[in-house]
Amino acid sequence: MSEKLSFNLTFIVAAVAFLALVPSLGAGERAIYFLSLTLIWGLFAAAFDLSFGVTGLLSFGHAALLGVGAYVFSILTADYGVPWGIGLVAGAATSGLLGLLYGLISMRVGGLFFALVSLAAAELIHILISSTLRDITGGHDGFPAVPRPMIGSSWDFYDNTTFYYLILAIVFVSVLLLAILRSSPFGRLCQGVRLNPVRMTHIGFRIARIRSLALLVSGVFSGISGGLLASLMMFISPETLSWTTSGDVLIMTLLGGAGTLIGPILGALVFETMRDVLSDLTVHWYGLLGLAFILCTIHLPEGLMSLRPGRLLGRLFASRRASKGELETILEGESKWRE
Repeated sequence: MSEKLSFNLTFIVAAVAFLALVPSLGAGERAIYFLSLTLIWGLFAAAFDLSFGVTGLLSFGHAALLGVGAYVFSILTADYGVPWGIGLVAGAATSGLLGLLYGLISMRVGGLFFALVSLAAAELIHILISSTLRDITGGHDGFPAVPRPMIGSSWDFYDNTTFYYLILAIVFVSVLLLAILRSSPFGRLCQGVRLNPVRMTHIGFRIARIRSLALLVSGVFSGISGGLLASLMMFISPETLSWTTSGDVLIMTLLGGAGTLIGPILGALVFETMRDVLSDLTVHWYGLLGLAFILCTIHLPEGLMSLRPGRLLGRLFASRRASKGELETILEGESKWRE
């Protein structure tokens, strides 16, 4: 087991153990709902990071993967009476297929062009759901009455605390699978594509296929996030597919630390906390959030994960070695000048 996988698994298990105890510590309904929402956004950010932080594909259209999964889940469970779990799987599968479509796009364009084309594709889907398919999706009014699961009479998932435990379990399994996947040979191939796609091509790997598979997997977990989000709010609207949602998940990932798995989840926690606190203070909370993001980008370019004790000590010793080397260079130059 690699050191990074061991750290991720330890952190995940410890975090889940703590979060499982939160309701028993006297947390109120608002806190439980907030944690449920943060867990869902954290899973979405971790899914986005698989394509962005690991594979190196910046997508401005990832909101479509979240929203399509949410709408497919909502329509199947509310209108057609499909069981909750099957609806969640169907939504995840549909988002995975959309992610595969993004992968086909990445075969033709890359870099900034892929980001812009994915944004255009997401906006097209946004228009379809908000206007063209409004008879099915509810249009701009949204889709109400999204159900929660029903398991016998002893489990009331319309109670936020009970549903919180279900969300925690699903997010735990999903993040665990993502951690294992990132440390697998496939995860290393994705990292190779991000670091040096030319060399990967010369070695013989088909980077287009690797990118497509990464976007497929990212789409599946984004779809799971979308279904959980719709079920938690018992409502979904076209705003979920807006370009601002794609911007939000990008900010979450960069705040926490792209390419670190745990970082995007922490970034989602910080983002949602700041949104919850600042929105109570001013309607211009996005501006304050943007200012905090700029400061974090300047002083913590690797995100919050650079604040780990091991990383901080490494940077400290590295800076000391660099300062010592610069001093030796200056003294050597001065002695040569005197000679």
